Amino acid sequence: MNGTDPPAPLSITTDDLTLTVDGVRMDVRSTGDHVFVEVPSVRGAVRVVRNLPVEADATGPTRFLVGADLTTEFRVRGRTVAVLGAAARPGPIARALGVSPAEIRLAGLVGAGWSGLSAAADAVRRFVD
Repeated sequence: MNGTDPPAPLSITTDDLTLTVDGVRMDVRSTGDHVFVEVPSVRGAVRVVRNLPVEADATGPTRFLVGADLTTEFRVRGRTVAVLGAAARPGPIARALGVSPAEIRLAGLVGAGWSGLSAAADAVRRFVD
């Protein structure tokens, strides 16, 4: 490969891959250029974030993902709450939280929270009935 050749395309394929952080099991799937990390609950997402090292920095992983034209979406209860990599568009929320170059999706955060509250209310109703 010389300096004028484009980099080789990179694709990720997953079949039945899971990650576990502090007992929170997260399913991982991909569509080739997008990797989706599915966190089952808001409580689980909070546990995962709390277990990240204080000095965790997304700059290195982001450079890799952008260079490989890959994107990772972190989803909670089926809603995308953060995006890292080629398709990420960090905005004022990410900068205010100090997580740029990640993109934070406020609608996803609100939707995941609402879905969690709805599920909790349904569980209470089933218990009481």
